[in-house]
Amino acid sequence: MANARLSTGRWSTEHLRRAIEAACVALWSWNVDTNAFSMDSTGFNLWGLPWAEHVEFEELSAHIHPADRDRVRAAFMATRSVSGSYEIDFRIVLGEKIRWISARGRGADEGLIDRVMFGIFLNVTDRKQAEEGHELLAGEMSHRVKNLLAIATGLTMLTSRSSKTIEGMTRELTQRLSALGRAHDLVRPLPGSQGSAALLADLISVLLAPYDSDDAFSGRIRVAVQRTGVGERCATALAMVIHELATNSVKHGALSAEEGSLDVSGEIDGETMVITWAETGGPAIEESPQLTGFGSKMIESNLSGLLQGRIAYDWQPSGLVAILSVPKANLAF
Repeated sequence: MANARLSTGRWSTEHLRRAIEAACVALWSWNVDTNAFSMDSTGFNLWGLPWAEHVEFEELSAHIHPADRDRVRAAFMATRSVSGSYEIDFRIVLGEKIRWISARGRGADEGLIDRVMFGIFLNVTDRKQAEEGHELLAGEMSHRVKNLLAIATGLTMLTSRSSKTIEGMTRELTQRLSALGRAHDLVRPLPGSQGSAALLADLISVLLAPYDSDDAFSGRIRVAVQRTGVGERCATALAMVIHELATNSVKHGALSAEEGSLDVSGEIDGETMVITWAETGGPAIEESPQLTGFGSKMIESNLSGLLQGRIAYDWQPSGLVAILSVPKANLAF
């Protein structure tokens, strides 16, 4: 117990070394006159470099992510004139991987010894990835809430056109919003390995059910997809894509008009599942829109990133025709 109560003055060099190693802290020193850097072995491992007695500041800079390089150089130089503690977070490139590093020290030459500044490097990759994940989730949730409100508004307008009584409109709108809720469950990523594989045609039909009509325009959405099973990961990714395409159609495309119709077909062509999304009868398309919004990026991310597929848009005057291609082998994921 006495050893656990050592005063600060009794910490030995060995004690400090063990504490630094346990915290995975990398030590560095910087000669402000010669720009020479020295690091301990942890520092060289952190930067992915072979150990050396010294390393030039410019050599380290070459490993910093190009988007951060000028900012980090300027920030390090500014530490000479800024008093107090500083912290600089930046990315370095290690082959195909990106690592986040936090450089910390004291500025305004407060800690200079023989023209040498001292500080530490920390690997903060996990924290940065968590922050990016939270930002992406927040952005996606905000986007989805806006989409759901837009869809609910569109469904209300469509229902009001076909209903003759308030009671009929209430019943139909309630049914459609309930179907929308069931569809929304499909686009929510599930933790772990919950659920089971589904038929692709069933997945698409459930997602599009809220946008069809029970009146004279019933059947304006037609789904004809070759019988194919999809795994949980594929189902989630494709559900998000279909949901986004349907949202855009309700806002601006064929599903925003009474006479509009949508045909979704799918067949296996060799080693590829090809899904054709064809809209007709909506507002005339005069020019191809710029696909720079969050929804378009999410479609691209899910298709190319998760499923290694792609989507091609054909903006015909009569309506959008989108071709989705997904490797057959990836459908079971």
